[in-house]
Amino acid sequence: MAFESPDRSDVRMDMGAMLGAVISRWFRILLITAVLCAATYGLLLFVPKTYEASASILVEQRDNAFTGTVSGSQVSSIPAESTISSQIELIKSRDTLRPVIEAAKLTDVPEFNGTEVSSPIDRLMRILGRTPSAQSVEETVLKNLAERLSVVRERDSAFISVIVRSENPELAAQLANAIARAHIQRRAALSLSDTAGASVWLEAEIVKMRQRVEAAEQKVAEFRVDNDLFTGTNNTRIVDQQLSEISAQITAAQGRRNTAQSRATLIMGLLDGGQAIDGVPSVRESQVIQQLSQTKATLQGERAQKLATLLPNHPSVQALTAQIREVDQQITAEGRRVASALEAEAEIEAGLIASLQAELASTKVSASGATIDTVTLDGLEREAKAQRDLLATYLARYNEALSRSESSSALPDVRVVTDASAPTVPSAPRTSMIVGAVGFVSIVLQVGGILFGELLSGRALVESPRRATVVAQDGPRPDIAGAVARAVSEPPPPPPNLDELPEPADPDQMKAPPLERPRVVLPPQPQIIPAAMQDEPEVVAEPVQPSVSPHDEWYENPHAPEPAPRPAAGLGDNAALANLSADLTLGRARIVLLSGLLAHEDVEAVANKLVDDALSRGLSVALVDAGSGVASVETGITDLALDAVSFGDVVFKSEREGLAEVPWGHMAELNLASGKPMTLVEALTDIYESVIVLTGLGDAHSSLPAFEGLECRVVLVARGEVDEETLSAFGGEVLAMGFPYPQVVFTPTRRAEVA
Repeated sequence: MAFESPDRSDVRMDMGAMLGAVISRWFRILLITAVLCAATYGLLLFVPKTYEASASILVEQRDNAFTGTVSGSQVSSIPAESTISSQIELIKSRDTLRPVIEAAKLTDVPEFNGTEVSSPIDRLMRILGRTPSAQSVEETVLKNLAERLSVVRERDSAFISVIVRSENPELAAQLANAIARAHIQRRAALSLSDTAGASVWLEAEIVKMRQRVEAAEQKVAEFRVDNDLFTGTNNTRIVDQQLSEISAQITAAQGRRNTAQSRATLIMGLLDGGQAIDGVPSVRESQVIQQLSQTKATLQGERAQKLATLLPNHPSVQALTAQIREVDQQITAEGRRVASALEAEAEIEAGLIASLQAELASTKVSASGATIDTVTLDGLEREAKAQRDLLATYLARYNEALSRSESSSALPDVRVVTDASAPTVPSAPRTSMIVGAVGFVSIVLQVGGILFGELLSGRALVESPRRATVVAQDGPRPDIAGAVARAVSEPPPPPPNLDELPEPADPDQMKAPPLERPRVVLPPQPQIIPAAMQDEPEVVAEPVQPSVSPHDEWYENPHAPEPAPRPAAGLGDNAALANLSADLTLGRARIVLLSGLLAHEDVEAVANKLVDDALSRGLSVALVDAGSGVASVETGITDLALDAVSFGDVVFKSEREGLAEVPWGHMAELNLASGKPMTLVEALTDIYESVIVLTGLGDAHSSLPAFEGLECRVVLVARGEVDEETLSAFGGEVLAMGFPYPQVVFTPTRRAEVA
């Protein structure tokens, strides 16, 4: 952003003068308002009062359990929007209003027949002797009644309000009720006429439908006999029943065959594998197997008793063993017999399946022809059924229509739910509202005229000096600055009041570096000692000298010959630090790179001093740790240089208002080849008014090469005296990187140390 402060002054409105002008004329405003309100009230007394009466009609189907249709079908009780609109138009139609006019004899009422003198024009017409004819009287009454009639729907309901306005409250209520009842009578007459016409038409159609039904049923019977399409139980064809039974028998035979074959295969597999077959159901059910199993169990028990007292080689034990072996052989032979029986059963079932399939094939051949004929039969039956259903429907409707037309039981779809009563309060004119509106408009117009007159005369305009305004530079803001700004929980504080900022020790000799940054043009003000120097009694004791030197002159003009090294300074010389703080405050140094000579703690002390001074003056500051080398808990600039995080992940809002911090990060070293650290610093410059970067010590591990080519001010932080060789060597390295010649400041001294 750029600042400009023009010399001329702004013109603003004096709200106090404008309010005073209105207050000074309060009596005139009230007087004119009172006169207008009184005149309006007097005119309204001569306006005829109009009364408004309303009757409510409900539109719905009125069929119930006793008057409904025989089929029991119910029509929706909520009418459609088109139905309501049609009812409203019927109420306002001429055929509905004519019976009301005749019954109420409105042709004799002056209010409706046009004979009432309600205006000077009507009086002039009567003087000229021009009276309406008989035909024009009826048209006049219809026109006047239509003008005084309003038929509206109540919101989204099925209620219709019939509103009639008249100078006579009783006549208004009488007309509203008469119009509502006339509409109901008309709807009832229309329903009866529709029912009578429908009964005549249905009677003729029923005669025709009976002949059609007889012909259709005759065709169905003849086709069924000619094609042997007889039906059995459950109204199913005999051929279809045969097919179903044969298919069921085939399925059952296949199941039995598969079961027998599976058991035979299982028994033979167990016998071949030398396993027991007692678990197979077919083997377990055999009586022989059961007896052999019992005999084997008995022999095994005796053998176990013998072995308890005799050796396995004893003749008795060997005899029992031989008997057990013989029983096992008999069980195996019996198992093979059972398996053979199961295989035979499977072959029998297979033969049965073959015979059933042959029978099924022959039955399908017979059923194929019947199926083709069934299609034609189904069509004939559908046509006969449709004719019968239509005849039944016509008969039911004819009976209903005949009963309703004879007994006049048809109910109209409208009915009166609220009768109109004679109103007691006129609906027009609304005297209080009209008088109030006239009074309000009178006050607003008079106050507006007074304010407009004060502005035109210039009495309400005063001049005031215009302060420096901020003008945005052309071009869009970078996306990186937007990402960094979104990472901070709250926006930075507004820029400080530039008129209240102090000047450095000698503003005439202080020269800002040739940065392409916008300058602040301030009005002349008296010299003020910076606040950073007021805390040091040793420095204030003598006049503060500006920190201008040949190095500063070279900093203003980089093409000048390299200056001689800065002379050594003693401990406690804080004038350079105070002037650096003033440069930050005035915007002469937006980016400051701090590099230490002996210890990183000296750099942190100077950075804390600059941050405190800037925050105390209301500036927003960004502090970047690019040289401590101490790993932090949060992600920092070292992680950003390795593309591990994004720009918004390394900027953290400090607890102090207006301060944002960028920590070192998780890595041990900073990737000097990455361009993201310098991009981050440039983005922070677009958001914050001062950016302070800690680059560590001025040795091989310094992070200054990461910011090579950045428009900034390089500051060397020293403690005590600085020899010329060290300063010259550091200055040469800084110049080689493309930076201006460095400025030297000293570690701030505490009061206790000075004392």
